[in-house]
Amino acid sequence: MSEASVLAAEALTKIYSDGRHNITVLNQLQLEIASGEWLAVVGASGAGKSTLLNCLGGLDLPTSGVVRVAGRALPSLSESERSQWRNQHLGFVFQMHHLLPEFTALEGVAMPARIGGLGRKAAHLRAQKLLEQLGLGDRLQHRPAALSGGERQRVAIARALVNEPACVLMDEPTGNLDPDTAEQVLSAMATLRDRDTAFVVVTHDPGIAARMDRQMTLTEGRLEAS
Repeated sequence: MSEASVLAAEALTKIYSDGRHNITVLNQLQLEIASGEWLAVVGASGAGKSTLLNCLGGLDLPTSGVVRVAGRALPSLSESERSQWRNQHLGFVFQMHHLLPEFTALEGVAMPARIGGLGRKAAHLRAQKLLEQLGLGDRLQHRPAALSGGERQRVAIARALVNEPACVLMDEPTGNLDPDTAEQVLSAMATLRDRDTAFVVVTHDPGIAARMDRQMTLTEGRLEAS
């Protein structure tokens, strides 16, 4: 892993077994992400894109190989240490927003910062700035049920960024949105380009992939430049 990398996978391998057969989903995969880089990962359905994101984020452990985030090897950490490291250095955005219904947009975005030890006032101020940057300044006190699909996903993006992570991992972030709403989310994301945070975006949408700095295709368990 070079000094400029914020996330790297080295000989990353993931094998699943059903008791009779072994299925190799990731095969000696190599990847390096630089600070501030936006990478699109594309590939056929079932190619292992979500498995890759789960391993990169430490949500799942590889069969072999190493994932390093901000200089730390995730497989070498305990489960609690990985959770803490994820909170500090990674953000996640999934196809479903996974917002907690009882919290306002402001409270939900601030939550990872509060968990990370930031005081309430400072966490809310940071969350407010992010929500305003993403065009949700008038939705701070709205709960998820009062938000549109695109607004909920923008809240999820703000939540992923609130701890100023080294990298945000996105799994089909506009997959459940209609084209117009997806465009609104992508336009909002474009305002985040001035950050040092890297983004890894798994997508089937060539329009999203074209907006990234680099595109790679996951095929036969390995990443190839698109």
